[in-house]
Amino acid sequence: MGNNHPDDIFLLQEFRNSATKEKAFTSIIKKYQEKLYWHIRRLVIQHEDANDVLQNVCIKVWNGLENFREDSQLYTWLYRIATNESLTYLEQQKRKSSLSIDNEENPVAARLQAEKDFDASKAEWKLQMAIQQLPEKQRLVFNLRYYDEMPYEEMSKVLDTSEGALKASYHHAVKKIEDFILNH
Repeated sequence: MGNNHPDDIFLLQEFRNSATKEKAFTSIIKKYQEKLYWHIRRLVIQHEDANDVLQNVCIKVWNGLENFREDSQLYTWLYRIATNESLTYLEQQKRKSSLSIDNEENPVAARLQAEKDFDASKAEWKLQMAIQQLPEKQRLVFNLRYYDEMPYEEMSKVLDTSEGALKASYHHAVKKIEDFILNH
């Protein structure tokens, strides 16, 4: 049994009851929506894209919640879906951009630079640019640890990777980010 929050256990019970299913689903989405949105947005960058991915996540959650075995925390399961949907979206974007003429080195970094408030000299933008240079897996690990403050134990359930490998990934990510910031 995962150590699900009592509220989550109650919401899951309500979801399994056809009379309260929709209400419970709405409550679950309301509770986790913002965290999931920002997790997705840090991966796909643009608001519209993040919204599209979040919609897909909601559909997957609605369809899959019935079979959610409470052997992990609800939010771990939700993060796993959000992560997979984000990576699927990024894969589709990569395929699309490899078909287009102006083949960019890093389409996500380009999208970041296109954001209206972008200012390469500001620390938070520099950090974002540095994060975009990371390999996908390191970027994921860094975001979950740095922004979501997710413990390695939870992260290993979300990403299906050992805690040791995740710690190493995070360490490499931090090193690369420091190097990028020092050299740009």
